[in-house]
Amino acid sequence: MEGKAKIVEHKRPKLGRLKSEGRIMVITDLIYEGKAKRIYTDPTGSESVLLEFKNSLTALNGLKKGSFETKGAVNRDIASLIFKHLEAHGVESHFLEDSGEISMRVKKVKILPLEVVVRNVLAGSTPKKLGLPEGKELSRPLVEFYYKDDALQDPFVSDDQILMMNVASQAQIEELKFKALKINSLLQKLFSKANIRLIDFKVEFGVDSGGKIILADEITPDRCRLWDQ
Repeated sequence: MEGKAKIVEHKRPKLGRLKSEGRIMVITDLIYEGKAKRIYTDPTGSESVLLEFKNSLTALNGLKKGSFETKGAVNRDIASLIFKHLEAHGVESHFLEDSGEISMRVKKVKILPLEVVVRNVLAGSTPKKLGLPEGKELSRPLVEFYYKDDALQDPFVSDDQILMMNVASQAQIEELKFKALKINSLLQKLFSKANIRLIDFKVEFGVDSGGKIILADEITPDRCRLWDQ
């Protein structure tokens, strides 16, 4: 997807007491485009990128597609709110700051090819697969890993399979579980304030330039199953 570019409009930062906020136009290069987001080079620095949220809708690993206006702006605002909330409670992420209406500046990370899913209630295909009732509350959250590969439709992988494929070490697997469960606890409390139950969700992590594993990608309704309380 490289080679494309877009023009991004930025507000020039205030200087001293100047009231005027002149506008400048900068060109950024498209690095990657996925189902729900685009990643562009960041004209303000080489250690960060611009993450743009699209208006697209996808389901069943992209087999069903659609779109609606302002979805990107809504998802950006939700992701921003959640990243800030988690950061305030000790969960480091790639989020740096909002940019425009549909983008945010984020740290460059190397994404681990794993989706980490946390389930608080059995829903969707999981209860059917296990022969258990839909809506069964779990006594403890269930953490699952799925290997990120569109061609394989992101298959479930066990800890041992992750080790066999050299995707992550045992210590990293345990760290991913710990971080995912902490995020789960914080999100449950946050959503509960809005009378929303967090049924399950998925997150992704990346390794930053210092070798630290941090939360990456996004947390939005696209990545969560939410029910009314």
